[in-house]
Amino acid sequence: MIQEPILVVDDEDSIRNLVSSALQHSGYGCYAVRSGQEAMAALEADDYALLLSGLAMEGMDGFALLDYVRQRYPNMPVVMVAANDDIAVALAAIRSGAYDYLLKPFEHGQLLAAVHRALENRRLKMENLAYQNKLETLVSARTELLQKANADLQRAMVELERSYDITLEALGDALDLKDAETDGHSKRVTAFTMAIARAMGLPSDRVRIIARGAFLHDVGKMAIPDAILRKPGRLTPAEQMVMREHAVLGYRMLRKIPFLHEAAQIVYCHQERYDGSGYPRGLKAGQIPLGARIFAVADTFDAITSDRPYRAAQSITSARREIQKHSAVQFDPEVVETFLSISEDLWEQLREEIDAQSRAARRKS
Repeated sequence: MIQEPILVVDDEDSIRNLVSSALQHSGYGCYAVRSGQEAMAALEADDYALLLSGLAMEGMDGFALLDYVRQRYPNMPVVMVAANDDIAVALAAIRSGAYDYLLKPFEHGQLLAAVHRALENRRLKMENLAYQNKLETLVSARTELLQKANADLQRAMVELERSYDITLEALGDALDLKDAETDGHSKRVTAFTMAIARAMGLPSDRVRIIARGAFLHDVGKMAIPDAILRKPGRLTPAEQMVMREHAVLGYRMLRKIPFLHEAAQIVYCHQERYDGSGYPRGLKAGQIPLGARIFAVADTFDAITSDRPYRAAQSITSARREIQKHSAVQFDPEVVETFLSISEDLWEQLREEIDAQSRAARRKS
């Protein structure tokens, strides 16, 4: 059985013939050439497992051939053959990338031992390379599978989040029907809150949480008796106390729902005032969640610019002036500053879009 093919190159006929004969006798496939140029041509034409090369050759010497092989065939070991007095040169070849060297004259056993070591080293390198390639392929396949799974999970999460928001929208619509005085209020105040939050540079995931809190801010009114909620006249002090419970009731309704946990804090605090005179806990300034502080401005803006049974809607300019007047008292000054930086045209467009959507929804129902 012919073993791995070996390329022998040496310009001394006696050395070349001796090495070739010994290798062939030991079962190796062997091809011998007399120069570096012939060796390059042979390497281009066929595959070899090992190169045995002389060092001091005319024309292209062993160092030049070694450099060529290192660049073009990095996995092929090279054993250099040098004269006995050229050991320093042989060691230099090792430092340049040769696997081993033989010093002339060498014995048959030395030649075969050097060849066996070089081929064994090549075998281990090739096995390691194959393992690495297999591992890279496996990692690549698993990475691709993981990426696909993550993409599927992200799509599922988006769909789930969308289904949540549809449910919340239905809940908000139900509240608007119960409290006819504020028809469309939940959607408008949500849009206004989101506009301010974005203008403040909050990240999109944070804006979504705040938007949910804004949309559900009055959800606790679902638990307020209709006799109080829909009373046409002024509420008595006792009825006002019941009405004030809606912030706490809304918080209790939402706090146990994981994806609404943070939004529930906005529902809980949406009636607090910056100076601490609000309810239900009398929180002050930074004690109030930022989402609730943003909502407070948006809610007041919508209330002033919407029709009420006891008065007509006021202008956007009037609303801006009123909100600025109560900065640092009822409202967070930073939120007010951001609110005032937004053009009146944007507020008008948002109101028109939300009101148009509400009218379209009523026609469909």
